[in-house]
Amino acid sequence: MSASKQWIAFKTIFIKEFLRFIRIWKQTILPPMVTTSLYFIIFGNLIGGRIGEMEGYRYVDFIAPGLILMTVITQSYANTVASFFGAKFQRHIEELMVSPTPDYIIIFGYTSGGIARGIIVGFAVTIVSMFFADLGIHNFAILMSIVVLTATLFSLAGIINGVYAKTFDDISIIPTFILAPLTYLGGIFYSISLLPEFWQDMSLANPILYMINAFRYGFIGITDIDLWFSYGIILIFIALLYAYTMYLVKAGHGIRS
Repeated sequence: MSASKQWIAFKTIFIKEFLRFIRIWKQTILPPMVTTSLYFIIFGNLIGGRIGEMEGYRYVDFIAPGLILMTVITQSYANTVASFFGAKFQRHIEELMVSPTPDYIIIFGYTSGGIARGIIVGFAVTIVSMFFADLGIHNFAILMSIVVLTATLFSLAGIINGVYAKTFDDISIIPTFILAPLTYLGGIFYSISLLPEFWQDMSLANPILYMINAFRYGFIGITDIDLWFSYGIILIFIALLYAYTMYLVKAGHGIRS
């Protein structure tokens, strides 16, 4: 398959994925904006006023980057897991896999849709955040790179969940029992420097901690973890998930009868 045909295949999958979530923006973009507003009202204004400052910043300003990135994580994951499982359920993924389209183009196409949704919803939530927090930009390049890398990682994770899922109920198991706890324990609402030494060490096993700290650095210039070490951890997880996704798609696990 020539490069031009591969580009057409990728573009077709991406446009399909983009239109799939943008067409129903009232279900995909609006709810995260409302949910984030509630987080700011409850944790930022009501509870944050009692907490005071965190690492020298107003509590609401400290948690804002984490709340934004949490939305990017959940939305990029939700997009690919729902889309890939839907393609399996409706059995049109089989037509794509028996076509000359390379497996990596299929993965890139679905992943790009998750990245697009993560970025768009993240931008919408950032606008909402400006009404509650005093958001500045310390390093724009770090902000954007972390958003793209995080969305890529969880888009790949969503495909893996979509491959293994056998019913619509299965696509909610990982977000509920794994993704949500890791996200809430990833340093969104606190600095790990406040934790006892044992729990600080335990927190370092949570990959989301590195993403949130790097993203917070892009906004306010502080992080609990070395910035470049955070990049290394994120890139390692992306490489591992991509390799595993390629294996599953190439083997047709859960797809080919």
